[in-house]
Amino acid sequence: MDKSSALVIGMVLIVLGLVGLGWNRITYFEEDTIVDVGPVRVTATEEKEIPLAPILGGVAVAGGVALLVTGARKT
Repeated sequence: MDKSSALVIGMVLIVLGLVGLGWNRITYFEEDTIVDVGPVRVTATEEKEIPLAPILGGVAVAGGVALLVTGARKT
């Protein structure tokens, strides 16, 4: 991995890690069909969440910092 790609990946990891630390979960919506009989269709939208552990954000930030340091030291 060359110097510039290590720096870019490191910065992306830091940003994603900080976002992960700020938000505790990812929320999305899923639409389910309850009844589908001829022209009648009944659907329900359900909100679902994916929890994010704060340790994941911390690991991403630490990995990004490590990449920035090693990328900056390469000659």
